Amino acid sequence: MKKILIANRGEIARRVIATARQMGIATVAVHSDADADALHVREATQAFALGGNTSAESYLRVDKLLAAAKATGADAVHPGYGFLSEDAAFAQAVQEAGLIWIGPPPAAIRALGDKGAAKRLAVQQGVPVLPGYAGEDQSPERFSEEAAKIGYPVMVKAVAGGGGRGMRLVMQAGDLPAALQSASSEALAGFGNGELLIERAVMQPRHVEVQVFADALGRCIHLGERDCSVQRRHQKIIEEAPSPTVSPELRARMGACAVALAQGAGYVGAGTVEFLLEGDAFYLMEMNTRLQVEHPVTEAITGLDLVEWQIRVARGEALPLTQEQVQLTGHAIEVRLCAEDENYTPHAGRIAHFAEVPCASHFARSPLRFDHAIEAGSEVTPFYDAMLGKLIVHAATREAAIDRLIAALAQTEVLGLPTNRGFLIECLNDARFQAGQALISFLDEHGDALRAALLEKELAAHATYGLAAVFPPIPLGEGRGEGLQPDPTHVAHPQTHLACPFAAPRRLMHREQVSALAVRVRSGGLRITGPDGRARDVAVQPLPDGSLRCTEDGITQRVRAVPVPGGDGGQRWHAQAGAVDWWFDDVSYLPQAGAGNALAATELKAAFNGRVVRIAVQPGQALAAGEATLVIESMKLEHSLSVRTATTVAEVLVEVGQQVAPGQVLLRFAPSAAKQEA
Repeated sequence: MKKILIANRGEIARRVIATARQMGIATVAVHSDADADALHVREATQAFALGGNTSAESYLRVDKLLAAAKATGADAVHPGYGFLSEDAAFAQAVQEAGLIWIGPPPAAIRALGDKGAAKRLAVQQGVPVLPGYAGEDQSPERFSEEAAKIGYPVMVKAVAGGGGRGMRLVMQAGDLPAALQSASSEALAGFGNGELLIERAVMQPRHVEVQVFADALGRCIHLGERDCSVQRRHQKIIEEAPSPTVSPELRARMGACAVALAQGAGYVGAGTVEFLLEGDAFYLMEMNTRLQVEHPVTEAITGLDLVEWQIRVARGEALPLTQEQVQLTGHAIEVRLCAEDENYTPHAGRIAHFAEVPCASHFARSPLRFDHAIEAGSEVTPFYDAMLGKLIVHAATREAAIDRLIAALAQTEVLGLPTNRGFLIECLNDARFQAGQALISFLDEHGDALRAALLEKELAAHATYGLAAVFPPIPLGEGRGEGLQPDPTHVAHPQTHLACPFAAPRRLMHREQVSALAVRVRSGGLRITGPDGRARDVAVQPLPDGSLRCTEDGITQRVRAVPVPGGDGGQRWHAQAGAVDWWFDDVSYLPQAGAGNALAATELKAAFNGRVVRIAVQPGQALAAGEATLVIESMKLEHSLSVRTATTVAEVLVEVGQQVAPGQVLLRFAPSAAKQEA
């Protein structure tokens, strides 16, 4: 194996490149037009342009990928995860082209990639499964009959793919038809296969998965488990190893079942067997026939490079260790940093500022690791997944790992588009998570409380640092006095202002609430007077890196703010103060009537980039509060948009298949309804 073509993008492509480089193997990066200047493209030995922007035009095109391998002389293909990584036809095509496939045999992918077939194989191997239906008859009537036999609640799942796409929890019979339609549509768009299965839903389980590895010589071992219970929309955002509730005896039982399933399918390479765990009882969910996004936590506690193992096994080598030689040390936790807000809505846009906490290289066992493929100026497009990267920590204890991860997230700066950084910190700080009690239902049950706590901190940060972030003074030399020349040695912040004896009116709008303030620039700080007449003094020191050191009442906080596009005609800012970041507009020079955007209630606007896949309303239709209007597909997920109050549709301004951008008007409401909405 001399040169590996990586049939993927982003952080996993960089991850494979890093290991291949250490092993002395050349790499080929492939890319869409949208990724032409991406980090993985610049870091590989060679790059090949696939053309197009969407996955269907680029990373899912088998013909283009094989042409890239031929043109560059690659002799092996690594699929990463997602895209074609679990596509048996792609694996077969790679092998038939005379290339080395760094993954399981096509027959094993077929046997395990279909969740229905995997469950049948599991029963043969003595692996516990939940009662369900995965037959050829995909009619709604048949699913209704089978669901009645199983008993509600039931879980609807796509038979192909993974990542939570095509999954719907159905609590009662009346909700099943809509869930089947939505899940099938999402699965068809994501995996090219809209077939579904249903199974009995376990309401209070953990999601615990076992990493398995097999070689072509017939040996198979497991590398312990990962707990991935903290999820939103059936997609993981926090993963840890080992699980806080799995005993050595339970680990051995789950590991034995995972190995049995893999061996029953003739498996070779890296794979993950996912279970629902309730008490000491566990049931097979599925097997992912690829490397997982969360593989770094297993690398951290084992000290192993799993990508290197994949390459060695694909070359025909034996597994480097036996089961008895595998040692699990300490505790590791990973969080997925995503371009989404606290309500899990994905966002595309440009990263205006990025600063990562100092950390180790990709696969080393180290206290901190950051796998990502972003930099300042990177464009996050709507064509791919919302994940920006993964922060991974390793420590001697779970408590120490949590503390280390919170600190690392607080020091990570990503400004210019919304991220879930602050929400992740709230999750890690939650007493239930810290006690190891977070189940799959954790965010469904406690997400609102986490968002409320985050909002409270956001409001406090905005009140204290918002004005300082956009109105920093130039500090003066000692004894110079206000209004004199600034210190010539100071490195100025782009928005610095000279001291002035007069107070200037300022209005800042945060989450549609406008604060009327008066600010007076003083030597090295601001005097801010609120609507109640109370004055506060905030010392502000611009720092050489463009951030600010703000001090009030003896408390000092580093703050960074960047101007961003958008807003209601004023200047919009994205600011960060430690664990909290927030968005606000300087509307000081706008008419007060316009600053609140009062007419917004007459329209439904797109909050993110995406493609309209379904429209459920028409002009003149009366809608009840909470009723769905249309569905937008963005970053591989479908998002249903609903009205907040009862209203009537006046105009539908988009059509199915249309690409929409943030702020684009999708629907308009009738005037009487608009008044009620406002």
